[in-house]
Formats: sequence, C-alpha cells, structure tokens
Amino acid sequence: MSKKKLIGKLFGGDKVIWIVFFMLCIISIVEVFSASSTLTFNKSSFFSPIFKHAGTIFMGIVFAVVVGMIPCRYFKLFTPFMIFISVFTLFWVLVAGETINGANRVIGVGGLTFQPSEIAKGTMVLATAQILSAMQTDRGITDKKAMRYILIPLIPFAALIGKENLSTAGLLCIVIFLMMFIGRVPLKQLGKLMAVVTIPVALFVGIVMLRSTDEPKEDDSNLTKTETMDLTQKAPITRLQRTGTWKGRIRKFLNPKTDDPKEYDLDKDAQVAHANIAIVSSNIIGKGPGNSEERDFLSQAFSDFIYAIIIEEMGIIGSSLVVFLYIVLLFRTARIANQCENNFPAFLAMGIALLFVVQATFNMMVAVGLAPVTGQPLPLISKGGTSCIINGAYIGILLSVSRSAKKRLENAVNVKQLT
Repeated sequence: MSKKKLIGKLFGGDKVIWIVFFMLCIISIVEVFSASSTLTFNKSSFFSPIFKHAGTIFMGIVFAVVVGMIPCRYFKLFTPFMIFISVFTLFWVLVAGETINGANRVIGVGGLTFQPSEIAKGTMVLATAQILSAMQTDRGITDKKAMRYILIPLIPFAALIGKENLSTAGLLCIVIFLMMFIGRVPLKQLGKLMAVVTIPVALFVGIVMLRSTDEPKEDDSNLTKTETMDLTQKAPITRLQRTGTWKGRIRKFLNPKTDDPKEYDLDKDAQVAHANIAIVSSNIIGKGPGNSEERDFLSQAFSDFIYAIIIEEMGIIGSSLVVFLYIVLLFRTARIANQCENNFPAFLAMGIALLFVVQATFNMMVAVGLAPVTGQPLPLISKGGTSCIINGAYIGILLSVSRSAKKRLENAVNVKQLT
C-alpha cells in the first residue's frame, strides 16, 4: 500500500471535520501553553505542562483515527457495555473519587485521572440515538413510548452526575432534549416534559436560595490558583455539600456588581473580575499569543476561563474564529446526518455534535458574563487529561458516520451510472 493510500485510510472521513478538529487542537496547544503560567512555576519547568498537554492531544488524535475506522453500525453493540461502565464509574467517583474544588468529580487510576461524567455523556447520547432510531414510525414521528425509554437511563445518569457536577447534568439533559426534538418526538410530549421539569427545578432553586441552616460555602470559582489547588484531596462524600457553592453562584449572577472598577472586590470576585479585565483589555486584535496578563490571576485560566484568555490574546477576530469553528462543526455534522441512509448514525452524529456545541456555548457565555460561573471547560481546547482522549473518540464517531454516508453516496452514484 502506497504512503498516500495509507494516509487516506488513516485520516479518512469528512475533511471539514478533520480541519476543524486540527484547528481547535492547534488553538488548544497555543492557548493552554500561554495560560499555564502557574503550572510551569509549580513544576519548575517551562515546557513540562505543554508537553503533557500535547501528548494527550496526540492520544486524542490517535483515538479519533482508530474510532473513525470502526463501521458506525457496530456502535450499537457497545451500548450495554458502556452503560455498565458509566454506572459503575459514576458510583465509584461518589464513594472514592478525588475531591477537586470541593466536589468529587475525578477518579485516579495508575497516576491518571478521568471524569466518569465524560464517558456517561457519550453513553447517554449513544443510547438515545439507538432508542430514537428503533422507534421511528411510518407516520414520520417517533413512537410515544420512546420518551419513556429515554428517561429511564437519563434520570439516574443525571442524578449521579448532578450531585457533584450540576452544570454537566443540566447540559446533558439539554442535549438529550434537543436530540428528541431532532428525532421527531411529538411536540406535545416535549411540551409536557418541559412543564413537568420546570416545577421541580424551580422548587430546587428556591430551596437552595432559601437554605440558611448552614453558612453558604465559599464559591470555589473565586479562589486564587494556590487556594484552588489546596482543595484537591481525597475525601468521602457524606452530604449534599455543593448547595453553598450553587447558592453563591446564582446570587452573583442575578445580582451582578456594578461595572465601576472601584466597586469590584478582586478577592471575592476574582474569577469574574479578572475575566472581565481580560476581555476589556483585548481590543479588536488582542495582545497576541503568549501575552496575556490576566492568566496569572485566573485559577482556571487553562480550563474553565480559557475563552477569556483567547479573547485577551486573539481579540474579537480570533475569538470569533473559535465560535465559527464550532458552528462549522455543527452544520457540517447536520449535512453528514442528512446523507445517512439509516436513522441511528444520523441521530448519533447530531448528539455528539450537540455535546460539543452546547458545552462550548455555555463555557463562552460564562466567560463573557452571560451565565453563572460553572466548571465547564471549553471542549477540544481546554486543558484536560482523559477528556482530550474521550473528545478525540467522539470526533472519531463523527468521522465514522461520515465514512458511512460517503459510501452510501458513492454507491448511489454507481447505481445511477449503471442504469
């Protein structure tokens, strides 16, 4: 096999998806390197953090290649196994997970850490796509029982994730709701679901805001880098300990500080304040890669608030490019889904694309002050260990679906030429 054919086989699938993926990887390497000033200081090594991040990105690309070569029809076989793994790891992280920023979210295995919620999100999308595809009717809508079958795994998944990572559980529910809308679940059912969900959500928010038996826990989003790192420890979870953090974040979002710099408390509002400073000081063209000043004051500059660093360094033009890449990813996936012969790969591809875009949208909204501060990283850009690898696998699913759609189009053209 020639080198050209080998490269074509390894990096097959939709070229636009590959281009978007590689561009986001390049932006990630540049911006994480720029935003990791404290990590380089703590490790007494200038290049160590970026070498590690580049290594995880490389592994993500490898997973994208490997998963992209799997025929998409085989993904159905993985569903029971993935559900078992997701449930097991979600319980594991609650009982014996590592506590970071006051919440049990990661599991440490052999010196590596990973978030079970990242696997659970893809598992739920996979199960939803399978249910929606299996319950399509001749009338062009989904059987009414489909919603029930989708909610059976979604509710426990959201509950297990939401105990320590409420924003991730909420975003997962939004993605599944959008999948049901795309999957032609009757609008009347979706409307009833929204009404049923709104009431307990409103009650939950009210209970959190009125909670006064304990002193509200300090919002960990405003801690300095050193204080944030000091919170990382192993600790058993004995109660719902995140309500204080949720309460603080909701209050700050609903009652924002005045824009007068003299009124800002850089100790209590550190994350939001320095993110705003980074954005305001960017101008149109930005300060240039590596020239951020606020990265030294943002404890999650390389993760949750990396979009603020992107705006500061790359300006409106560069930050708009990042938004454009996610939009291209969504619309390109929609085009691929429209070319699929079967419903399952189409629904699966759209679910994966929505996972990326919904989370990216929320991360950007947090960075610019349009949403409460949460712990949502910017997918495919923020620093992360196994999340980079898992996201690479998700890109591989999109590539696998695109390969299947391309073969269908080629077969259709061949049949047309023969006739």
